[in-house]
Amino acid sequence: MLKGFLLETVLVTGAAGFIGSSLTDRLLADGKRVVGLDNFSDFYSPKTKQENIGPALKHENFVLKKVDVRNFEGMKALFRGSGIEKVVHLAAQAGVRPSIENPFLYEDVNIKGTLNLLQLSRQFDVKNFLLASSSSVYGASANSPFSESAAVEKPVSPYAASKKACELFAFTYSHLYALPIIALRFFTVYGPRQRPDMAIYKFTKLIEEGKEIELYGSGQSRRDYTFIDDAVDGICRAIDCSFAFEVINLGNSSPISLNRLVSLLEEKLGRKAKIKALPDQAGDVPLTFADISKARRLLGYDPKVTIEDGIVRFVKWFKSKRQV
Repeated sequence: MLKGFLLETVLVTGAAGFIGSSLTDRLLADGKRVVGLDNFSDFYSPKTKQENIGPALKHENFVLKKVDVRNFEGMKALFRGSGIEKVVHLAAQAGVRPSIENPFLYEDVNIKGTLNLLQLSRQFDVKNFLLASSSSVYGASANSPFSESAAVEKPVSPYAASKKACELFAFTYSHLYALPIIALRFFTVYGPRQRPDMAIYKFTKLIEEGKEIELYGSGQSRRDYTFIDDAVDGICRAIDCSFAFEVINLGNSSPISLNRLVSLLEEKLGRKAKIKALPDQAGDVPLTFADISKARRLLGYDPKVTIEDGIVRFVKWFKSKRQV
């Protein structure tokens, strides 16, 4: 349990998720006090989220609250008693393809949840607000690498549209209430604790089991995969910065094709993938490619982990998890 508020207290929403739990561990190691918020939704196994947050629960400077970001009164009670100084808002309904099937859920969780956090942050004089945005806001842009100064007015999925809407609300609150905000646009974060519905985890599991993997399109689509340690480092750097309002890319700036990703997994797993070719999926984009010059300049961000090294680390974690 938290023991007073002598140390800086950071609220992390989505604390039991992939990025949230990894960030929480890092913040605690850095001497912060962390209030973790998660509703343990069943988008993927709540048991997995309990495992993610397990190490933090043993730390005296951590407290976990099971609250939904849509529950304004529940979160208000949390703010009132926790001495929160900074907010890292990671909680969201994730996934491009599911958002096409149920767009109303994405509007409800992502937009309403963010608006609730912004309103409470300005009421309780939060010093710094970090919003998790996404590379998906760039849509099917052909102008690469993607710069924060680019127009992002053509999202191609409800998920992407919801993230853009969150950025707009964030700017409004920064403008009206002088709430310092940084919107971080993440580019395909991967690594240990990755969500099981994401490509690297899903492909690894299926290749290991000798089952077919589904490849959409020609396999030439490219993604800017960002290792979790680099993403967390970027977040931690942003927590200690204060800007009126900034949008900053956090990527690796080295996109690779889907075919190359599968080849790397085959190599590290020592198995050949069985591939089922399918047409392009609605909502998918051909490329994500981060221009990280702004992150380097403002945050001192410098991603270290190559996709080759990152896949080695992920596969090692995956196999160790399977042996438990």
